[in-house]
Amino acid sequence: MKEISGIGSLKPSVSGAVFILIVALGLASLSGGLMKILTATMEPGLISFLRFLGYFIILFPLALFKHGKKVFRPAHPKVQILRGCALVLGNTAFIYGVQHVDYANSIAILYIYPFLMISLSVWILNETVSKGTWLGVLGGFAGVILVLRPNIIQMNFNGLFIVFTGLMVAIQMLLNRKLGMATSPLIVAVWGAFVACFMSSLFVPFFWNVPGKTELFIIIILSITTALSQTFMIVAMSWASADKVAPFTYFEIPSATLVGFLLFQTLPDLLSWVGMVLIIFSGVLVKLFTNKSQLRLRDKF
Repeated sequence: MKEISGIGSLKPSVSGAVFILIVALGLASLSGGLMKILTATMEPGLISFLRFLGYFIILFPLALFKHGKKVFRPAHPKVQILRGCALVLGNTAFIYGVQHVDYANSIAILYIYPFLMISLSVWILNETVSKGTWLGVLGGFAGVILVLRPNIIQMNFNGLFIVFTGLMVAIQMLLNRKLGMATSPLIVAVWGAFVACFMSSLFVPFFWNVPGKTELFIIIILSITTALSQTFMIVAMSWASADKVAPFTYFEIPSATLVGFLLFQTLPDLLSWVGMVLIIFSGVLVKLFTNKSQLRLRDKF
């Protein structure tokens, strides 16, 4: 595999992709925890806008310095815009949901996305999925239900916002491989930030308020962790095929549990632990039964 532009002298490898992915997921867990803190005093739409604004401000000068005018002429611009829309919709939905759902549980529910990726690959790409893979998908959905446990009587469906986020993440993952192989991950990250910032800015006038000093500090940290996690995620997905790195994405669940304990002093209950184990086990089962060709979307998208 050729060296990826924008990664300097580092050479792509599976082990390198796994390491970068784990770092990205740890940063993503921290980002989610920071967003949950901000929901105490700020509207989700405003948090999303400020997050992506800071993310764009950090990455754009770096991308311009590294790639010059190529930043303004990205590969597959329509796909870049689609990815940015999925990014902002998923992020805003997550913030709405995480206000009312335990943080570790929120991340566990979010991990419906690998199973949605399989389902989407059948629908969009007309791929054949084995019975063993479908068994893993059903197990994953069962695990999500155990964690989610929607309260039909009280009409408490906040966790469904996280499920929608999972759908948006699945779409992003399908696009990351295509874009990461076609252009620099830094350019992909900048365009995602730009589109997300623009889309969320359309609604800012409806809930604008001036952040305080503490909120500004958290937003700065959030922007940095977001910029790093998003860029590292794209790098990892472009360095190795999805079937190689996907089993390691479940690192975010224990990582989020740790973040939830440190920031909010909360831990999942017994049923949630069972659901998390079922999600992870089912996810690994899916990868064992999935043919490599089914998730290598580079030439099929």
